[in-house]
Amino acid sequence: MAEITAAAVKALRDRTGLPMMECKRALVEAGGDPEKAVEIMQEKVGKVIGKRADNATEEGRVFIAGKDDGSEVAAVEIQCESAPVATGEDLAEFGSALVEHLLNGPGASSAEELLSQSPAGSEGQTFQDIYEVMVNKIREKIVVGRVARVQGTVGTYVHHDGKTAVIFEAEGDTKNAPVLRDVAMHIAAMKPEVTNVADLDEAVVQAARERLSEEARATGKPENIISKIVDGRMGVFYRDEAGVLAEQPFAKDDSKTVSQALAESGLKAKSFTLWVLGN
Repeated sequence: MAEITAAAVKALRDRTGLPMMECKRALVEAGGDPEKAVEIMQEKVGKVIGKRADNATEEGRVFIAGKDDGSEVAAVEIQCESAPVATGEDLAEFGSALVEHLLNGPGASSAEELLSQSPAGSEGQTFQDIYEVMVNKIREKIVVGRVARVQGTVGTYVHHDGKTAVIFEAEGDTKNAPVLRDVAMHIAAMKPEVTNVADLDEAVVQAARERLSEEARATGKPENIISKIVDGRMGVFYRDEAGVLAEQPFAKDDSKTVSQALAESGLKAKSFTLWVLGN
């Protein structure tokens, strides 16, 4: 049997991040060949993933990174089984590396595409390779879920627990305006359904108008003012029932709507992405 030196074990430990005893066992099984030992360890990753495939991933974090000029942001959602892993150093390093690469690299439309790419200076090692080493080390189901990259005039917010995140995009060139983050925070708290009235289903709007018209007629109001009454009540419908972001009272100052708060900085609401971990 080949002699397994402490230096060889440490080298494999530094390379894989796995426990010393596991590295030694792999080297023993591989007859001292470090490349074969890595292959043995990689085979074990598949067993770990398969064994835990049905486990629930109710913990995790959303990672967001943005350009300094406020012109672009990226987000990556990572789910796991336990809170200690969600708040641990391994997941934090992996998630931060992924989202920075998504922001500054070629981009990716899916988690699979992103994982197939290689970080700078990795000598051909992909994020999938790094992911497998992490799973083998932690021995817990970890899922890279949604990814997003948005260009434009954007603001972001991540809740302190990392489980709720928002990307808000506005029309206008006032980048890095404080109101962009404030609106992102508003979205996280109020959870609107759509950005603007124009985004609502026309059938939903028409049904609301018909309902409000019938309610007005039931009070005996004359037909010639019913339309005016309905127009006034539609504002309440947009705000309270339909969940239109632009029409909601601004959480930071409810004396104005979100659209009015944005207009003060020369901006208009365009779109938003609201992620609540796993939903």
